[in-house]
Amino acid sequence: MPSITVEPCTFALFGALGDLALRKLFPALYQLDRAGLLHADTRILALARESGDAEQYLAAIDTHLRRYVPAGEVDAAVLQRFQARLCYLSMDFFETDDYAALAEQVGAAQSLIAYFATPASVYGGICANLAQFGLAERTRVVLEKPIGHDLASSRAVNDAVAQYFPETRIYRIDHYLGKETVQNLIALRFANSLFETQWNQNHISHVEITVAEKVGIEGRWGYFDQAGQLRDMIQNHLLQLLCLIAMDPPSDLSADSIRDEKVKVLKALEPITAAQLGRQVVRGQYVAGSSDGKAVPGYLEEENSNTQSDTETFVALRADIRNWRWAGVPFYLRTGKRMAQKLSQIVIHFKEPPHYIFAPEQRQLIGNKLIIRLQPDEGIALQVMTKDQGLDKGMQLRSGPLQLNFSDTYRSARIPDAYERLLLEVMRGNQNLFVRKDEIESAWQWCDQLIAGWKQLGDAPKPYAAGTWGPMGSIALITRDGRTWYGDL
Repeated sequence: MPSITVEPCTFALFGALGDLALRKLFPALYQLDRAGLLHADTRILALARESGDAEQYLAAIDTHLRRYVPAGEVDAAVLQRFQARLCYLSMDFFETDDYAALAEQVGAAQSLIAYFATPASVYGGICANLAQFGLAERTRVVLEKPIGHDLASSRAVNDAVAQYFPETRIYRIDHYLGKETVQNLIALRFANSLFETQWNQNHISHVEITVAEKVGIEGRWGYFDQAGQLRDMIQNHLLQLLCLIAMDPPSDLSADSIRDEKVKVLKALEPITAAQLGRQVVRGQYVAGSSDGKAVPGYLEEENSNTQSDTETFVALRADIRNWRWAGVPFYLRTGKRMAQKLSQIVIHFKEPPHYIFAPEQRQLIGNKLIIRLQPDEGIALQVMTKDQGLDKGMQLRSGPLQLNFSDTYRSARIPDAYERLLLEVMRGNQNLFVRKDEIESAWQWCDQLIAGWKQLGDAPKPYAAGTWGPMGSIALITRDGRTWYGDL
């Protein structure tokens, strides 16, 4: 990271003993300290309901740091400095009196960052208590997703927070927006005329966005069964990726200019009616299968499962955007658990040249593809056609990549975790990588019609074996348009 000046602050982490905080947030804060990006006077308050010896909870945080930070990146001096910043405070987030102790800890000098790694149902109550003790005036609040489970509940949460904080001090996290490759989408599109002049329905055939996970629900049954893959992944992560791919150039790089263009895309999404669901949307639920050569249970066989659940663990759909740039260009979105491999990628398929002069049997090879890989190996590849080498090859074509692999190209630079970047931007007061209220609401409005259509039709998720690429219907979804999912084995 470049040298960046960050003002001192008190970072208050609500829900400090939860999985997200221990696995992601504390390691991210440690890495920022290690990179010299935390001000010397910045303090970190770990807030949780557990009472008792504060030292034992600080020791638990230290244990998790050593577990989740790579061994080669654990520096004894940095760790000691980081531990000196930490303070544990037991508090009931609904108990008003406990906020007096928090206010005393914060003091009057520093700004406060309040990170809510808690259920969204308590966001409003925390904000009210912060305001009651005079902390709201100098506080930025960070909201973790999911914010609600539909449009109405999302508005209720956002409205509760907005009673005490203006939009300029609300930071809604979508960790995908902190990924290096996602950040590169802005530069790739708008700094390269090679792509931006071709970025429309005249030159692009279709777009694929795949976010596949090999894991199951990992003990999150209580949350996941109430949400499902549409709410958990499509409503935020995949629609945000779609917006960055499809948006028009912003007038500048300010937060609102970028977010204005993303909202336009969400509002231009073609509604999918109940009558269209059968052709445009596939929902699935994994059954027993194998992963990495080991037998794994089906969704209904997971620990603490409801054996009658009809929650989807897989969604594939075709989205269409009603504007000049994307008229007639389908966006195929796909996400699921217990799939064949862990993969997050965007594939831009360019149209064939209008006049074909090569051997007829090679025509299916024609068509450039821009492949943007978010994980597991972040990078960008442009699939191009060249002549196969050899005296006996004639004008035989071959497809090969012009490739930029971040880890190979920037060997001296460590690729930061998404949460590191996002936490740093909160400290800097930069909202570019965060989601505005109207984005959340527009995404929910589009997803709510899908959920309503499923309920109206009584549409049950289709089974697919763990370790595969989802239900057969997801293949039919794209093949009926004469296409295939890129890279499926």
